[in-house]
Amino acid sequence: MEQHSRLITAMMEYYRQDPARIQHFLKVYEFSRLIGTLEGISDTLQYILDTAAIVHDIGIKVSEEKYNDCSGKHQEEEGPAAAEPMLRSLGYPDSVIERVCYLIAHHHTYHDVDGMDYQILIEADFLVNLHEDGASPQVCRTAYERVFRTTAGKRICRQMYPVRE
Repeated sequence: MEQHSRLITAMMEYYRQDPARIQHFLKVYEFSRLIGTLEGISDTLQYILDTAAIVHDIGIKVSEEKYNDCSGKHQEEEGPAAAEPMLRSLGYPDSVIERVCYLIAHHHTYHDVDGMDYQILIEADFLVNLHEDGASPQVCRTAYERVFRTTAGKRICRQMYPVRE
């Protein structure tokens, strides 16, 4: 079994009987792959992005147990400590674990974005969250204007939501 397939399986077990969480990370993973491919990022960066997309919300479970909420701030605080042992047990390299934990710790921070992996992860998460949250047309437009930077992410957002250039 390929490494990411094992990680997806581990995350499905982590979120056992929580289909909304499982479907969320799978959708973010697929949009991340699509945007990364369309943007032509390197295989190394795509590998990091794929890994981060799978585990980006791993902090939700701990946040709900610890704080009784799953705010973005708490996800960022709790996620890296939950992700690291899972990634380590599946044999991910230290350099990948370090970057993935950084991305988890910042995936709800939309300023000072330092890398295409970070930007694409944010965009993919927004594409999914806008739908899952039933965002209004105005919220979609605002997200498009303030968050989306990649050509592919912008195009997908325009195809999915009522936004204009």
